[in-house]
Amino acid sequence: MKTFSLLLFSALIFTFCCSTKQTSKTISTEIPFDETLVIENKVTVSKGTFLRTTLPVKELPVVQETAEIVAPVVEVIQPKINNTTSPVDEAVVEKKVIVDLRLEQTELHKLFDTLLKNNVSSTGNVNYAGLKSNRKTLLNYIKALAENLPEDTWSQNEKLAYWMNAYNAMTIDLILRNQPLESIKDIKNPWDQRLWKLGDKYYNLDEIEHQILRNMGDARIHFGINCASFSCPPLLNEAFVPSKVDAQLKLVAIRFINDPSRNMISEHSIEISNIFKWFSKDFTRDGSVIDYLNKFSTITISEDAKVRYMDYDWALNK
Repeated sequence: MKTFSLLLFSALIFTFCCSTKQTSKTISTEIPFDETLVIENKVTVSKGTFLRTTLPVKELPVVQETAEIVAPVVEVIQPKINNTTSPVDEAVVEKKVIVDLRLEQTELHKLFDTLLKNNVSSTGNVNYAGLKSNRKTLLNYIKALAENLPEDTWSQNEKLAYWMNAYNAMTIDLILRNQPLESIKDIKNPWDQRLWKLGDKYYNLDEIEHQILRNMGDARIHFGINCASFSCPPLLNEAFVPSKVDAQLKLVAIRFINDPSRNMISEHSIEISNIFKWFSKDFTRDGSVIDYLNKFSTITISEDAKVRYMDYDWALNK
């Protein structure tokens, strides 16, 4: 039994070996080179010898050309500017506005300034004939005043210049309207006539003097406004302007008080204009009339000096 099994096993081994040898011989068989099969990727060859049939090679994905690398665009963001004005900037702006306003007012009064320089002498005598030939210019100036009424933001000097010029221009126009005449008192109620419209309102000379100018608290306005009469403080031959109105008022005060034809002053007695009597309230706010006169008088007046008032000459200041 064992002998039979051994023989059977040996026979199987011999059969397997023969089969393997035949297979190797078949694979090694050379065949002619078939270019078509190679192109179609169906066989594998080496040195013209067929090795095996192969599956088609899968197509590789097409590699796209690498795009040019471009640096990203960086947006430059400008810092936001804070439009809120700082206190310092506000002060600068406010100063500029004030300067501009004064320049505008200088221009506003330029027409009147030219008229006065051309028609009023250094002593205050007025050439009414010359002003009458230029009345259109005078009326244009009054119209300019009407379109530029003072505002609450104006300084006192700006208001003083405006209203004193307005008073003097309107007084001149009143005289021109009533020519010929020898005195302003030849006109019926000269200071009550509402002939000039500023803004939405008609004004008269009385209102400008007593309700506007006197309420500003500077008694020197009485030397700046002119009533077209000889005994009045002489009309200044230039327009008042905000930038120098204080100096202008000081000038007319000194000139009027020390003019012997209008005020006779000595140390122990004075004979002065009725202006100081009519408006004594304005001149005695900080003391007596003598105290006020001594601010501008070239002669120091004694506190117990005798005071008298001169007659007022209403003749036209021509």
